[in-house]
Amino acid sequence: MLTSLWKKKTSMMVGIDIGSHSVKAVLLSRDGENYKLDAVAIEPMPRGAIIDREIQDIEAVGNVIAKIRKKIAASIKDAAAAVSGQTVITKVIYMDASLSEDELANQIEIEADSLIPYSLDEVSLDFETLDVNESDPSKVNVLLSAARTESIEARVTALEEGGFVAKVIDVETYALSRTQELTISSLPEDAADQLVATVDIGAMMTLFSATENGKEIYSRDQLFGSEQYTKSIVSYYNMTFDTAEQAKVNDGLPPNYMFEVLAPFHTVLVQQIRRAIQMFLTSSGREKIDYLVISGGTALVEGLEQLLSDELGINTIIANPFTNMIMDESIDQEMLAENAPQFMVATGLALRSFSPWHI
Repeated sequence: MLTSLWKKKTSMMVGIDIGSHSVKAVLLSRDGENYKLDAVAIEPMPRGAIIDREIQDIEAVGNVIAKIRKKIAASIKDAAAAVSGQTVITKVIYMDASLSEDELANQIEIEADSLIPYSLDEVSLDFETLDVNESDPSKVNVLLSAARTESIEARVTALEEGGFVAKVIDVETYALSRTQELTISSLPEDAADQLVATVDIGAMMTLFSATENGKEIYSRDQLFGSEQYTKSIVSYYNMTFDTAEQAKVNDGLPPNYMFEVLAPFHTVLVQQIRRAIQMFLTSSGREKIDYLVISGGTALVEGLEQLLSDELGINTIIANPFTNMIMDESIDQEMLAENAPQFMVATGLALRSFSPWHI
């Protein structure tokens, strides 16, 4: 079990989002009641080093993290990273409210065999007591998280090879939901009491998190991302993958690409988000989502904010977790403005520096 690792609290940790196309890092501190962005960095990931969110080449990933290390304050070595994908399982279970935390841990270990569809020798478990069960006050709701140990160990080793010490291995959807406190100010005033969904669309993975009254009530991830858009550019214009990636962000595509490639991707993207929302509404019994926050590299796709507002009928914004933060003078403001939506998960991980709770 990684309970001791997940619980342990450190004063400052670098949040490191290890993605299939890039590694993003954020370092935060506190200045009074405000967060301060001390450092931020992004480095590209070699193709194939990570496939379906699983590290395939630890040395290559470690080399990228080492580049990140050089851009972050030398005195900060502790880091928080995260796992995601099909090998990560989260469940809310109900346990006797009279149990102490140690008794709860023992009981969960006993019952985990029937709760987790993997051999317990292959997984690491952690749990967080949430609140009293409304239907039965003698029970408490407990969030159980399980991840393949090899996935966790691969990230720990990659961080170590990059010069960091892994203090927290989180779950990506938890990190994403944690950033809601930073994006809520960009929404209308009533958003704090409403149902807000955050959708983080990366290169290969889409994370969906729903919060209500500031509390996460649902999370899910699915295999879908902007790589599908890049592959369409490669196929349509006979480009290499790397050239297509550059063309997306540097306005290097032909004028008619909007009709030939972008519009079809928009259609698929709207379908994927609509499907994710419908799955949430069906499982939760809710009627609608009040606000939608879009993050990840795909949030930078042209016209996405207005498209989703129009097609889904939901007030939509593009995420910027740094809107109300104090900025260190070393921060590259232009880079930050261009890439802010990509740093949501890394920012959520960096917030673990100020969180005494598991997730």
